[in-house]
Amino acid sequence: MIVRVRSRDGLERVTVPNPNATVAELKTLIESQLKVPAAQQTLSMDKDLLLCKTPDEIRRFTDLSNPWSTLPSLGIGHGSLIYLSYDHTMTMDDLIAKQVRVSRQETSPCESVSFDRSAADAFQHYVNDSLAFAVKRCGFMYGTVSDAGRVEVDFIYEPPQSGTEAEIYLLRDSTEEAAVEAVAAGLGMRAVGFMFTQAVGQDKEGYTLSETEVRLAAQMQVECGRGLEQWVTAVVKLEVSEDGGADVHFEAFQLSEMCVKLFRDGWFLGDEAGPGTDPKVTRLKKEVVVGVKDVKEVDNDFFLVPVKISDHQRGISTLTQMSLPWPSVCRGKSLSLKDSS
Repeated sequence: MIVRVRSRDGLERVTVPNPNATVAELKTLIESQLKVPAAQQTLSMDKDLLLCKTPDEIRRFTDLSNPWSTLPSLGIGHGSLIYLSYDHTMTMDDLIAKQVRVSRQETSPCESVSFDRSAADAFQHYVNDSLAFAVKRCGFMYGTVSDAGRVEVDFIYEPPQSGTEAEIYLLRDSTEEAAVEAVAAGLGMRAVGFMFTQAVGQDKEGYTLSETEVRLAAQMQVECGRGLEQWVTAVVKLEVSEDGGADVHFEAFQLSEMCVKLFRDGWFLGDEAGPGTDPKVTRLKKEVVVGVKDVKEVDNDFFLVPVKISDHQRGISTLTQMSLPWPSVCRGKSLSLKDSS
């Protein structure tokens, strides 16, 4: 079971494997999980314990002082809240290190992103004309980054993949990706971001990106971004108006630094947790502080920083113009890079 423990330093959760544990056993668990020595602990069900300023005041709280009392006999069960006083008072540096705070990131290292018109059209036409936006599709964006933080996307590499309305399953080929990287480097380019579509049947009510999409975008940035601060995540979607018309829209974001850090440090719940009931929040393994609340679910919008979009036209902007087989290599039954030599 879980027992909540509140001290002056915040709220923690202690896992108690034995629901019939004694107070002494609970103190041992607090020591092992919260690093507070058992000898320094005073426990109580009374919140006024946290108002005590002297040892004499603390000694008056004796409701949990018998080490042999079992937790059920004291009315302590799963989810119960108890109060903890101990000798060590956390410094401000300790408190900041202990708490992970999530807030909106107001500025982005990426000043803007510009898409080559031919490259963007080739991607969206395939998704619209051949897939009818019925399933998701993705690609890695290649281009350049200026000293001022402006990203230019000049071609889009679509890796082998399989998409559904809700998921993208990448079938990545390290040999092929190395060849793409080599060609890009020869053109003075590098990977600058990740692009994916939202299926027309996907329930997008109330959110910009779903939990699954945020997790995928973070994974691609950590695995493929190579530390690029200006790494961009782009979303392509079909928006249907009230009169029945449909337009393709491009949106661009950067994931916040905190989002990337939480993913890199393993705080995101993985696929093994199964789909959540609310796609507009990202579920975490540990609590973070949002505003004044300790939460394990964060609104996805807190992780997104909008990026301005423009377009341009390059002389060698499309993959076909560069006499290369992608993206068609990964669209259905096509040749591989090795076959194109």
